[in-house]
Amino acid sequence: MTFSGPIDFKPKLISAMRDYSFSRFKTDLIAGIVVGIVALPLAVAFAIASGVSPTVGLITAIIGGFLVSALGGCSVQIGGPTGAFIIIVYGIIENFGLEGLAIATFMAGLILVLMGMFHLGTVIKFIPYPIVVGFTAGIALTIFSTQMNDFFGLGLTDVPAAFIPKWGVYFSNFGNIDIVSTLVGVVSLLIIVTVPMISKKLPGALIAIIVVTFAVWILNTYFPDNHVATIGDRFGEMATSIPAPQGFSLSMDTVNLLLPSAFTIAVLGSIESLLSATVADGVTGSKTRSNTELIGQGVANMVVPFFGGIPVTGAIARTMTNITNGGRTPVAGIIHAVVLMLIFMFMMPLINLVPMACLAAVLLVVSYNMSGWRTVKAIMKNPKSDVTVLVVTFLLTVIFDLTIAIEIGLLLAVILFLRRVTENVQIKVYSEQLDVAEGTESTTHEVLDVAKGVQVYEIDGPFFFGIATKFDEMMRTTMGEKPKVRIIRMRKVPFIDATAVHNLEILIRSSQEEGIHVVLSGVNDNVRGVLEHVGIDTLIGKDHICPHISIAVKMANRLVLEEKAEEDGKDFDLQPQV
Repeated sequence: MTFSGPIDFKPKLISAMRDYSFSRFKTDLIAGIVVGIVALPLAVAFAIASGVSPTVGLITAIIGGFLVSALGGCSVQIGGPTGAFIIIVYGIIENFGLEGLAIATFMAGLILVLMGMFHLGTVIKFIPYPIVVGFTAGIALTIFSTQMNDFFGLGLTDVPAAFIPKWGVYFSNFGNIDIVSTLVGVVSLLIIVTVPMISKKLPGALIAIIVVTFAVWILNTYFPDNHVATIGDRFGEMATSIPAPQGFSLSMDTVNLLLPSAFTIAVLGSIESLLSATVADGVTGSKTRSNTELIGQGVANMVVPFFGGIPVTGAIARTMTNITNGGRTPVAGIIHAVVLMLIFMFMMPLINLVPMACLAAVLLVVSYNMSGWRTVKAIMKNPKSDVTVLVVTFLLTVIFDLTIAIEIGLLLAVILFLRRVTENVQIKVYSEQLDVAEGTESTTHEVLDVAKGVQVYEIDGPFFFGIATKFDEMMRTTMGEKPKVRIIRMRKVPFIDATAVHNLEILIRSSQEEGIHVVLSGVNDNVRGVLEHVGIDTLIGKDHICPHISIAVKMANRLVLEEKAEEDGKDFDLQPQV
C-alpha cells in the first residue's frame, strides 16, 4: 500500500468492453434479470427497516447499483442498500432528519473517494476480524429486534430506537399480538427457508412475497375484518419516477456533527464492498482493483443523496447470485439496475400490496444470515484479547450505536495488540560472557568475554513507545554497581519510533553525565537512518555505533581498560594489537 503515485482508477467496465461478445451478453443478461428480481424485496425491506419509504430503497438500488457497476473495480459486484447500514441510517434520521442523512452519505462518499485516491484499497487488512464479526453480529441482532412489531402485528407506532427500551415495550405489548399477521410472517418464513432446499437458484424471498401477497390480497379483499397491514397502508401511494435532483445546505457545524456518522458509513462501506469483492475473486478467479472499487463506491454515495437515496455498498448475497447465474462483467450489474428501474416504473402499485409481516420475515432471515453465529462460536476459542474485542464491539453496537462500537472496538484492539507485542518483546541482560550465535540457527558458537564494568542489553523486537518504558524499567531494576560501558544490542530491532528515540537520547545524555559510555550494536540501515536523522550518531559518536556485537564488545572492553589505566595513572595504547 502506498499513499502517493498516480490515481488508481481503472473501471472494470472499460476493460470488459474490449473483448465483449454477444454470448457473454446473453449470460450477463440472464444474471442481471435474476439479480434484479432478487434485489427487489431486499431493497424494499432494507429501506423500510432504515426508516425510509420503499421508493427510496429502489432509487438507491437503481442509481447506486448502476454507478457501482459502471465505475467499480470488481467485475461482478452488485451494489445497493444493505442490512449493515440499517441501524446507522435509522439513527441518523432520528437525530438529524433526512437532510442530515443526505449530508452524512455525501461526506461518506467523499471519504471513500479519498481513500481510493490515496491507495487505501487494502484498508480491510487493518480492521481486526473480531471487530468485523462483532459489529456484524450486533447489527444482525438489532435488525432482528426491529422486526418484532411488524412480524407479530403489534401495531405499535412509537417504538423506541434504543435496544433495551425497545424490548421493554415489546414485552409490555405482547398481549396485543395479531394472530393473522403472525401467521403471515410464519408462512413467509417457512417459504423463504424451504425454497432453497428445492433449488438454490430460486429466490426464496421473492417467491414468499408473491405467494403471501396474493393470499393477503384475497384476505384483505374478502375478509376485511382480518386485515393485514401492507406497505400501502404504511406509506400510501408511492411515486413511480426518479425524482429530480435536490441539493442540501452545508455548514461547518453540520459537518462536525455528522462527520463521525459519515466516517462509520465509509468504514462499513469499504469493509463490506471489499469483503464482497474478495469473496467474488475467490469464486471467479478475477482480481478486483480495490482502489478503483473504493472510488466507484464513493461516487455512488456522493450521487444518491441528491435523489433522496441512502448509503450504497457492495452486497455479498446479490453478488454471489450474480456469479451463480453466469454474470462475469459489470454489464450484468447495469442490467440489474435497469430491471429494477422497469419494476419501479410499472409495478409500484403491486408493491403496495406486500404485507409488512412478510417483509419482516425477509429481514429475520437476513439477520440470521448476517449473525455469523458459527464464526462467533469459533472466535470464542481464540485468545482472550480477541474474545474481548468481539464481545465489547457486539455489546456497544447493540446497546449504543455502531459509531461508538467501531471507534472503541478499534481502540481496544490496538491497545490489546500493543500489549501483546510488548509482552512478547524480550530485553536480555548479559555480563561476563556472551554467545554471539544465541537466538539464531547457527551451529557455530563464538563466546565473547565481556570485561567487568560492561553491561550488554539486547532488545528482541520493535523498539517503540511501549518497549521504551519497559527498557527504562529494566535499566533501573538491573542496575547494581555502576558500569563503565553500556552496550545496547539492536540486531533484532526492525524499527524505532519517536518515543524510543527520545528515551534513548535521555539514556545517552544521563550516562555521559555519569561518565558511562554507550555503544550501539547491530543497528540495521532503517534504524540507523532514523538515529542519524535526529543526531544520535553525533551525540554518541559515529564510532560507537557498531555493525556487529563482537566489534562492540571489543570496543567496550578496551574502553574499560583505558579508564582503569587512567585511574591507575598509566598510559594505555589504544592502537589495535597485531
